[in-house]
Amino acid sequence: MELRKFIPSDAQTIISWTGDETAFRKWCADRYETYPIVPDDIISAYKEAAGSGRFFPYTAAEDGEPVGHLIVRFPDEDMKTARLGFIIVDPSMRGQGIGRRMIRLALHEAEVHGAEKATLGVFDNNESAHRCYLGAGFKDIQGDKEVYHIFGEDWLCIEMEQDLGKGGTR
Repeated sequence: MELRKFIPSDAQTIISWTGDETAFRKWCADRYETYPIVPDDIISAYKEAAGSGRFFPYTAAEDGEPVGHLIVRFPDEDMKTARLGFIIVDPSMRGQGIGRRMIRLALHEAEVHGAEKATLGVFDNNESAHRCYLGAGFKDIQGDKEVYHIFGEDWLCIEMEQDLGKGGTR
């Protein structure tokens, strides 16, 4: 598997993986106001965010074919903490360790940019993703949990983190 830079033609494939609106919201929370989205929604958002120099969208590919996607962003200018997001794997390939491998490659990229820690959030109703992140070396952060109001329900977001370097992503 390789992790390559996102290209605009990836957007339609990523959208096709998001499924119904519940799966879509587990993927993006409230970051997109409308459902469904179109490729230009992703392309425009990524283009705008890339201007900061701290936003890196990636597509995981096997034999040149997209199998997953995620972003690595650095919320702070010192770029010591990487935040992973928009993590998704082709539904036909889930359960094969692709998510874990993709995350490990992304953590390596974060380290190349100087990150010492990585964080991400996952909804508590997304057990398979939570297991994947634990398998990739993330730990749950204890404390206050952010609550999102989706479909008239409260969705609890579990914050996770992993120290990088010194074997942290191995």
